Amino acid sequence: MARFRFKARSSDGQLIEGEREAASPAALAEQLMDKGVIPLQIREQKEQVDVIDRLMTRFDLYRVSTEELLMFTRQMAALNKAGIPLTRAIGGILESLRNPLLRRALEDTLNQLESGRPLSMAFARHPKVFSNLYVSIIQVGESTGQLDRAFAQMAGYIDRNRKMNQNIKAALRYPGIVIAAIAIAMVIVNLFVIPKFAAFFEANHLDLPWQTVLLLETSRFFTEYWRWMLGALAVAWIGFRYWVATDAGRFRWHRFILRAPLFGGILLRAYLSRFARSFAMAYGAGVPIVQGMGVIARSIGNDYIGHHVASMREGIERGDTLTRSAQRTGMFTPVVMQMFAVGEEAGNLEEMMTYIADFYEEEVDYDIKTLADRIEPLIYVLIGALVLVLALGIFVPMWDITQLARR
Repeated sequence: MARFRFKARSSDGQLIEGEREAASPAALAEQLMDKGVIPLQIREQKEQVDVIDRLMTRFDLYRVSTEELLMFTRQMAALNKAGIPLTRAIGGILESLRNPLLRRALEDTLNQLESGRPLSMAFARHPKVFSNLYVSIIQVGESTGQLDRAFAQMAGYIDRNRKMNQNIKAALRYPGIVIAAIAIAMVIVNLFVIPKFAAFFEANHLDLPWQTVLLLETSRFFTEYWRWMLGALAVAWIGFRYWVATDAGRFRWHRFILRAPLFGGILLRAYLSRFARSFAMAYGAGVPIVQGMGVIARSIGNDYIGHHVASMREGIERGDTLTRSAQRTGMFTPVVMQMFAVGEEAGNLEEMMTYIADFYEEEVDYDIKTLADRIEPLIYVLIGALVLVLALGIFVPMWDITQLARR
């Protein structure tokens, strides 16, 4: 069906303008004449092409933010609790959505529901929007008739992860800005400031100290090879992206960031908190342990942690206890291992895993609060070293020139 704009005359001679869908101009003219209206002009409305949307869709650049997914999940929890049918609830939410990726996913979900398919199966068709854990919790909610509780659980889980991620980003923002400012300053000094002094020193034929020689040679390298350096950085970045896109590369990179100084321990505890929270939610919702561990391994967000979770799942399948399987990974502290054992023996794994998640979150919060205090001395040392080299390299020769001039 195409959309046409038309002009017509009514039976009393009044001009009528409007838009209407029809199979063809002739079909629209027939519809108008059947109503006693004489068509004067019919033009097809050309659909406006959104070039940016086409490019974003073509290169798969659209993403659903955590805030958008959280808002959708909370709305679904409230609407389900109020007893509103799924199709009506999703249709109402669609009217206020702007994210194209989420809109397309929900439109397809709506079509799937109208075709008689379950909600979890419809969500599973869109892994970029709904994770394996999300789909599994919704599936359990469908089977138990507690879909509103399943959405509420997912909303709480997403909100906790969002707050933790925001805290980590806030802690890393300050050192990131400082390091970026230092790097920009060094580039400006090497490209524009030191070459001026180099010409002055060469004109006076001075015997330069090693600090000055180092600065001059570094500046000369920057000025002569800056294009090659930019090209090398671009190639290295593209190569890194391709490497991380491979399974082996992503596994090694995820392992590296967990072992990095200062930040690695925080990230490790954050991922372990996510694992414990996911396990508690899935187990409490009624997902079998083996199935839940498989889902968590695929949706944890870190391949290295996911590999260990998958090994725990294999151990449980072989008949080992959760505690022994977790101990073999070497990821958990003795205190956490005791919590594992107590929870397994007492039969309250959900409660104990929630305690473990809270334990790790408290550690992460403390580490984030003290991170700036640990990083600041290193930044001050770095800035002091750079200033010292610049001072010795520039001002010592200037001092020598001043002494010569006084003689």
